[in-house]
Amino acid sequence: MEITAILLAAGAGSRFGGDKLLHPLGDGVAIGVHAARNLIAAGLDVVAVVKLGDFPLADLLEQEGCNVTMFADAARGMGASLAHGVAQRRSADGWLIALADMPLIKPATIAAVAREIEAGAALIAPTYKGERGHPVGLSKRFGAQLAALGNDAGARDIIAAHQDVMKFIECDDPGVLHDIDTHGDLKR
Repeated sequence: MEITAILLAAGAGSRFGGDKLLHPLGDGVAIGVHAARNLIAAGLDVVAVVKLGDFPLADLLEQEGCNVTMFADAARGMGASLAHGVAQRRSADGWLIALADMPLIKPATIAAVAREIEAGAALIAPTYKGERGHPVGLSKRFGAQLAALGNDAGARDIIAAHQDVMKFIECDDPGVLHDIDTHGDLKR
């Protein structure tokens, strides 16, 4: 099966003060690059959606092995960026929605979510100590709905409307809960 990771990397990073995904972590590697490396290490085809003109980030992600697509309408929000990414791999059997500001998710966790989609799960998310995290996996069943997104809610409304088929896998990975929105989040 073809499972594609959509790495959402087109946000403004305004709470961080801009250029969040280029900010290095303690090892000197940029936040967005860490997120991409984890997806690639899980064995996935990765489509990275970046805002039009964000060449430093686009170049870094391309060097890591991502298929980078620039999105001119990134200001419309996460849902529009997600729809753009899904459109790049419309024939996929499923998609993992990954946020580029979540650099600490273990590749093993990402691979486990992908395997659940391959095994027939329609909607899947990892949990850590009972709390739902990322990345979220969606099967081909949701392709048309994902492609029609256009607001800033991302896939949230799709997930909320289909809780009856939502599957969770508990994992020993606190990274599924940790996104970096502010400089204070770096200290966690």
